[in-house]
Amino acid sequence: MPASPSTARALNDRLALRLLQQEGPLTAGQLKQLTGLSRPTVADLVDRLTAAGLITVVGESGEQRRGPNARLYGIVAGRAHLAALDVRTEGVLVLVSDLLGRVLAEASAPIGGDTGTGPAVEQAVAAVERAVKEGGADRLHTVGIGAPGLIDPATGDLRDSAGLPAWHRSLVAALQDRLPGARVTVENETNLAALAEQREGAARDRDTFVLLWLGHGVGAAVVLDGTLRRGASGGTGEIGFLPVPGTSTLPSATDCGGGFHSLTGAAAVVSLAAEYGLPAPGTADGSADGSVAGPMDAPVDGPADAPGAVRAAARGAADEPEAARVVRGAVARASAADERFLRALADRIAVGAASVVAVLDPGCVVLGGEVGRAGGAVLAGLVGERLRRMSPLPTEVRASGLGGTAVLRGALLTARERAQDELFGPPER
Repeated sequence: MPASPSTARALNDRLALRLLQQEGPLTAGQLKQLTGLSRPTVADLVDRLTAAGLITVVGESGEQRRGPNARLYGIVAGRAHLAALDVRTEGVLVLVSDLLGRVLAEASAPIGGDTGTGPAVEQAVAAVERAVKEGGADRLHTVGIGAPGLIDPATGDLRDSAGLPAWHRSLVAALQDRLPGARVTVENETNLAALAEQREGAARDRDTFVLLWLGHGVGAAVVLDGTLRRGASGGTGEIGFLPVPGTSTLPSATDCGGGFHSLTGAAAVVSLAAEYGLPAPGTADGSADGSVAGPMDAPVDGPADAPGAVRAAARGAADEPEAARVVRGAVARASAADERFLRALADRIAVGAASVVAVLDPGCVVLGGEVGRAGGAVLAGLVGERLRRMSPLPTEVRASGLGGTAVLRGALLTARERAQDELFGPPER
């Protein structure tokens, strides 16, 4: 059955907007060529989208002949403003962007562990409001939040998780109250990091891969055939609970102690470094050139034109976890003891990675999180080497391409997609 005229117009408009989103400004002639639509049909949709405030003339092409075909049309970036939040146990990072994803402002709010729920939420919301004001946005259309913990697939809410601050679960409601009209969504931080790596980072050429998150805790995000998999209860990737050899006990339903977390969590990494006699980070012999003792001097692994909050997250803030500083120091010094430690750590990581590979056969594992970022290509190479000896399934191990920016970038990408789906219509499936 042929589509009605109104449905056909909506489909054509959506196609044109998606092309402008992906390709950037285009002339009417280029839209005609890319869509396959007739010249009158393209002229009509350009008029409709311009009248709706979704596109505007942003310049002219290099053609000598002037006229409608020479005008360059682009999406109106200020049609909607977005915010992305990276919510951590010790604070929050905030970015505000336009509809095209260009960052307009940033803010951060460190929140101490002894801060009460009410004051902590107020500090986080105030950081968002400050960034909105500095970015010149009248209001926010969509807010994307990345947070540790499980997301209920039925409600989209952050579940109550042991060990996480209570203010995390109160933040969404507070933002919805203080930002009327904004659509607020929350997603697990590891899942967002994987989405960002898939779009902009180490997994850009992969439809199927696993992101292994190595930080204070451990987890994984699973992308199969281009789709993020969450599982029946939202718990896909909770590999901290994975029973593994080398621990003194087994994990329980409420405690991942004795699972993979006990081998590769931050505390385990620090303890392993001590076993190999590595100097504590920040001591006089903790770095040959001083770069490890001061994490702010570590190499920036985020985009060169990223704003300060993103660059700080990428290179490691002053309170970078001790486990990450230990690993970064070992990579930088590369002494015999450091190499033995890194190989022992790689062996531990490979135990969990091999289990994931045996079940999913992803072909690619990306090491993310603070420890994965600190280990970089050196640690990824060692894990890959060990994995090749453990598994018959060919698997490439890569270091994160976005480092500390991954969660923020993932939150911004999801906020942008949701806003565009609402304004432009969802993409055709």
